[in-house]
Amino acid sequence: MVAYLREKIYETFDYLHSHPELSWKETSTTEYIKKRLEQAGCSVRTFEDCTGVVGDYGNFSGDVPIVAIRADMDALWQEVNGELQANHSCGHDAHMTMVLGVLWQIQEQKGLKDKVGVRFIFQPAEEVGAGALKLVDKGIVDNVDYLYGIHLRPVQETPDGYATPAIMHGATGSMEFEIRGDDAHGARPHLTHNAIEIGNSILNSFNTIHLDPNVAHTIKATRFISGGKNTNIIPGSASLAIDLRAQTNEIMEKLRQRVLEILQSSSELFNTDIVLTNDYGIAAAEVSNEALEMAEQAIINCLGEEKLAAPLITPGGDDFHFYTIKKPHLKATMVGLGCDLKPGLHHPNMTFNRDSLLNGINILSEIIILHSKKEC
Repeated sequence: MVAYLREKIYETFDYLHSHPELSWKETSTTEYIKKRLEQAGCSVRTFEDCTGVVGDYGNFSGDVPIVAIRADMDALWQEVNGELQANHSCGHDAHMTMVLGVLWQIQEQKGLKDKVGVRFIFQPAEEVGAGALKLVDKGIVDNVDYLYGIHLRPVQETPDGYATPAIMHGATGSMEFEIRGDDAHGARPHLTHNAIEIGNSILNSFNTIHLDPNVAHTIKATRFISGGKNTNIIPGSASLAIDLRAQTNEIMEKLRQRVLEILQSSSELFNTDIVLTNDYGIAAAEVSNEALEMAEQAIINCLGEEKLAAPLITPGGDDFHFYTIKKPHLKATMVGLGCDLKPGLHHPNMTFNRDSLLNGINILSEIIILHSKKEC
């Protein structure tokens, strides 16, 4: 990588890191990225009803492969050193920097722009699991052949200087429901159904769910609110939330259906309204072998075969995988980048080795170069 690009990359990261914005509010980030894409000669697209920006570079005539690279844009809202604020603790500032770095690096490759079309996707709202679906609806991957993402990995998963050609994210689910009944005096329990007892019964019933033990899956309560200040009132209402995880989309769907059956049967058993108020999830990874092999070769070419890590299986989720779920023609994978990330993703004081940005840029650039040498 030429020296002037290194300085440009670090300056870009410093800016993005110091200007975090929350999901669907990435307005300044969108403008910043848009300007950078336009300066590099990309055909740029923004959207009237949401944040995010897409830049096209190269040949989109239809007789060469169309390769897209996606970066997520949004930050998290969390307490940092005693103050609540937007904070890039998931690496999205690094992801945007690397994708811009790829654009600047492939511009140095003479003749490449005639041999491949490259779409740079800067996607909003990954942290709320909705940005990818929004951009799918915008049609931004309709004519794309290959899609690649990249994500920083914690040191516990991928060592610094290594990279994996695929992050095998699991499916995630979030379900919220309310038990809706009337309160009663503590001396008259026969006049209501105790929402705390109903909630406990439901949570205990989740322990009767038995699915394929060879596929990792979990279900756990993450919220249970019921009752108030007065201890002589039997609460008739409660609010509960549960988190679901499964390594495959098939097991996640079975898990979700069993939860719905338990809620329905509990409602009938206790003659009480139990209302599902939120039911949302993120799909598990659907990785293309062809895209994985291309990423694998790029890692070997850039870092050496000894720094190639095996595909990474993780219970975390990413809405990147909605692109392939919704558009099955896409051949996609997400590269995992070892970068000495500590103490962990989403930790308010997360840090990583910033020199690893160069490894990520080189790997993604090499993927594009490999595609430019391959027939569509």
